Amino acid sequence: MLSIGIVGLPNVGKSTLFNALTRGHAAVSNYPFCTIDPNEGIVAIPDPRPYELARLVGQERVAPATVRFVDIAGLVRNAHKGEGLGNQFLSHIRSVDAIVHLVRCFADPNVGHIETTVDPVRDAEVVELELIMADWELVERRHSRVGKMAMSGVADAKEEAAVLEKMLTHLRGGRSLRTLPLSSKERDLVKGYQLLTLKPVIIVGNVDDSDESRQAFRQLDEWSRTHRYPCLPINAKLAYEFSLLSEEEAKELAPLFGDEAEALSRLIRTAFYTLKAIQFFTAVGKEVTSWVVDEGTPIVKAAGRIHSDMEEGFIRAEVVSFEDLKKAGSWEKARQEHLVFIRGKDYIVQDGDVVIIRFAPSRRAGS
Repeated sequence: MLSIGIVGLPNVGKSTLFNALTRGHAAVSNYPFCTIDPNEGIVAIPDPRPYELARLVGQERVAPATVRFVDIAGLVRNAHKGEGLGNQFLSHIRSVDAIVHLVRCFADPNVGHIETTVDPVRDAEVVELELIMADWELVERRHSRVGKMAMSGVADAKEEAAVLEKMLTHLRGGRSLRTLPLSSKERDLVKGYQLLTLKPVIIVGNVDDSDESRQAFRQLDEWSRTHRYPCLPINAKLAYEFSLLSEEEAKELAPLFGDEAEALSRLIRTAFYTLKAIQFFTAVGKEVTSWVVDEGTPIVKAAGRIHSDMEEGFIRAEVVSFEDLKKAGSWEKARQEHLVFIRGKDYIVQDGDVVIIRFAPSRRAGS
């Protein structure tokens, strides 16, 4: 399951956005650190394909892929030193796959601003610097320990120490690790550290319909482009109001809410693109299931995502694209039209593949 952490300064609308995305009921108040323990919500990825597939193949149930949103309390200057319970909050960010950095682009005299004025670029840089400083401290501590291990002749410690030295030099220059070229092997050596500035980031400007807000978002968008971050405008308050509607009301009133009616879909699509994630589908028994894997995943590894026995005993996969299956109208017709292909273990799964895994059941002792 993908996990996305929502971060930002206090009073920028994180809990409002979280509630809009999850139809949750996180506390929303006009004071810093209203959220202390992270709120979590799991939502189905908005994708009609598994439901259409269920109708095509006559399945009764759908198990859609899901994403976990985590509403993390506001960061402040010097959070890496513990200001505003910063170390506690930063630790929550380390466990997520991607970061949604929410930045305030609205001016509301009724909602206080911890920096007193609305300045999205300044605010974005405050949070960016805190993440860099937090990684700096972690890498520095680890480098000190691994360096001693390397001098003692511990296997692999020398290589790890070299990577950490490279990262430390980069962080000391005030630069995030996303901008540091690292090989696959180097990334694997530091993967367990869950470094904050290696995580994908999506910038979201919390806007309203004023000219001032639109101008503020343009400044934020320009800043995001220089950092190569995707940047989305979302009116969190309006998106939350839309989330409170019934399904019938939502369909009827969607045009009035504009882009905010699709806020969840837009954010998840951007997250998938940023994380280079795709979905494939299985139809087994009475259920269609959506699975999420990384782009470039071989079918044998995707089979292991379903069950380890499928990876260990993999024989072959039968694969048809969702679009081809939809055009054919049924699995049988897709076979007749030669749209179903036999694939070996090295086949790279494509977004929208519908697969049947053929495998030899495991013969573990006692099974």
